[in-house]
Order: sequence, then structure tokens, then C-alpha cells
Amino acid sequence: MPANHFNTHCPDWAEAFLNGFSQIFLQRNPLCGLLCLLAILFTAPALLGGALLGGVAGLLTAQRRNYAKADRQAGLFSYNGVLLGLLLSLYFPWSAMLPPLILAAGGLSAMITQQWLKRVRVSQYLPAYTAPFVGLGWLLLCFATPSTKAHLIEITTLNMLTAPLKGFGQVMFLGHPLAGAMIAVGLLIADRRAFCWALLASVAGMGWSLLHHDFYSALLGLGSYNAVLAALAFSSLRQQPWLPLASIASALLLTPVFAAIGLPTMTAPFILACWLIRTAVQMLGKTTVAHTSCALEDNQPRLR
Repeated sequence: MPANHFNTHCPDWAEAFLNGFSQIFLQRNPLCGLLCLLAILFTAPALLGGALLGGVAGLLTAQRRNYAKADRQAGLFSYNGVLLGLLLSLYFPWSAMLPPLILAAGGLSAMITQQWLKRVRVSQYLPAYTAPFVGLGWLLLCFATPSTKAHLIEITTLNMLTAPLKGFGQVMFLGHPLAGAMIAVGLLIADRRAFCWALLASVAGMGWSLLHHDFYSALLGLGSYNAVLAALAFSSLRQQPWLPLASIASALLLTPVFAAIGLPTMTAPFILACWLIRTAVQMLGKTTVAHTSCALEDNQPRLR
């Protein structure tokens, strides 16, 4: 089914909800979002409930507080909630307290996003990206029991070939290559240029980790996912290909910094890399990137 046909026949509520999943990868495409959702269902069903609750919480909060419908339809109030739901489902055991916690976190992330969007539109304020998810995630993980479970992975040809796909999946805490493949297909449907940059970033992240003899991160995709997001943030800038390259390099250099200072990495390197690139470009005055991600102003699906 062509993507535009899917969009035409998708109810408003479903489009808004699925766009919340696709916005994790800075896209506005319900079919891409559906593939992201199915990737969770098929490879990590234990996390699906949390993802659904988080996304619904963000969307319902935005509706109840009467946030702009265009923003709701774009999925801008859901993606942080989805990520928080995945995070909490991964690090906390299911209990009677977990669903309310996910709902509260998802709703709060929508309110933070709304305030951030207001400032972005009246000034040169930096985009939020996944900052609400990272900030709330750091706070919530203070109450989580540290995981001592180690994953062993062999250095084989198959694992080397599937590692770039895992770099896609690890954005949503999914380490199965099938999840990465489904997300990659979703990106290919949404934006072929974005897919190419993301694939390049994932391969670069794997290579960077191998260069530093970090085979664990390389083969599980943990060294790639921040570079993937950083590349996607600037992939639409056809006239400045150096920006995605600079963002990939910055994300790879910043990733070990957070581990060194004892903070969970999550998507913090991606956020900081993009903020630094945008700030540097604005200071140099060579190009304007403040609104290149604005879905509401130029029909591009990356207002984050």
C-alpha cells in the first residue's frame, strides 16, 4: 500500500498516535510509525504496553489541554511518552504502580514539549528533540535497580552484518535485528535520503566502536543509535551535507562522555551534538537551521 494512500485512509486519532512513533526517528509518517510499533510487538512484546501507555498519555494530555491540533497530528506530544514508556517497562518490574507512573511521565513530557515549542517559535530557542525523555528518564532511573545482566555476543560474520540494523533498533531499546530491519523499512518509506544518512551513521558508529575495541557496543548497536538520530536531524539539508556528517562525528565523540560522568547515555549525545552544531552554525552565520525541522512551516516532518 503506498504511503500516501495509507495516510489518506488513516483516521485522525490513529494518524496522530502512529506519528508519535515515527517522530522518534524525526519523521511524520504513520506507516513508518506502524512499522516502529510492530517492531516492538514482534521483538519485545513485554515493552509494548509501556510504549502504548506513554504515547496515549502524551496525546490525551495534549487534547485535554487543547494544544494545537496540527502539533498533535504531527505526533509531537507522543514520542517522548513512547520512549519513557519503553524505558520504564525495561527498567521497572510490572506492578500496580507502573501504569500510573508511565501515564504521568508521558503526560508531563507533553506539557514540557508544549512549553518548549512555544519558545522555539518566538525565538532562536534550540529544538527539544528528546530532551523531555532524557531529563525525566535520568530522574526516574535514580529509583531503578541497576541491571547486572550481561549480554554475551560472539564476533561472527552474521553479527557483524546485522549490527548496523541493531543501531536503528537501539533507539527504542530494541536489540533484535528484525526490529532494526522493520524500522529501516519505515525510514525508507518515509524518506529515502533520511534512510541513507541513518544507515551511514549506523555503520560509522559500529566502525568507531570497533576501532576502540568496544566489540560489545559495536555488535549490539549501542555505539550507533545516537549517531543515527543525529544524522536524521540534519538529513533534509541537501545543500549542506557537511552538517549531517558533523552531527554524526559529534554524537560519536560525545557518547563516551556521559558514561564517564556516570549518567545513563540514552539519547543525550544526540541532543547535545545537534545543539552544538546548530549553535555553531548560527554563530558562524553561514546558514540558518533554526526552522529546517519545522513540520508546520515547510511540511517537513522533523519539528523536534
